[in-house]
Amino acid sequence: MVRINRVYTGTGDDGTSSFVDGSRHRKSHLRFTAVGTCDELNSIVGIIRRECSMLPDHADGGTSSTIARIRKISEAALGRIQSELFDLGAELACDPDKLPDYMVLIDQQQCESLMDEMDAWIEQLEPLTSFILPAGIGPEPIIHHARTITRRLERSLIAIEDSEGADSLRPETRIYVNRLSDWFFVYARWVTKNLGEQETLWTPLGKRQEAVSVSSMIRKFYQNEQDLDDLG
Repeated sequence: MVRINRVYTGTGDDGTSSFVDGSRHRKSHLRFTAVGTCDELNSIVGIIRRECSMLPDHADGGTSSTIARIRKISEAALGRIQSELFDLGAELACDPDKLPDYMVLIDQQQCESLMDEMDAWIEQLEPLTSFILPAGIGPEPIIHHARTITRRLERSLIAIEDSEGADSLRPETRIYVNRLSDWFFVYARWVTKNLGEQETLWTPLGKRQEAVSVSSMIRKFYQNEQDLDDLG
């Protein structure tokens, strides 16, 4: 059982911190970068959980039943993801051959769970016809933010392998993180559908109509306000 009596220890004032095995290293170590990114991602997932729990009963076409579906499934899935990210962060804070025997590590089961959930969501979605922009009135942009942080976490894992060798990480850690990024993408699409929203698709520059000048819009708004003031 974890028992934390105080947060500050002062041991990191010299710019070092401890691995799981007790050895101390500079906080600039690549493993601490990966652990910190795990923590950042976990915090974003917490925000997504809050946003989903606060969804109104009706939102842009989404019925009370679909909103309830988002809340229930999101709470179950995201709660599990947060725990798995904590597990992953603990593992990354140590060389694989120095991990304590008592640690239970992410394995193929967690990777397969992500794939099973993606498959279940995809069954309810239309095939993509274009890339999707990270937009929406609900939690979707934050979910896409989580996706991008997951990709950064994946890059940090590759950096560890490039620096310390192929045996510096278990393959399951890379596989899990790679799957998790895809998971967030599909999850965002599923949330969009259940909110009754349309996905914001990217249109290539060559096919986009001439953009409306924002400066012209600004001047027009101010002119309209001035005209109203003159009438008053």
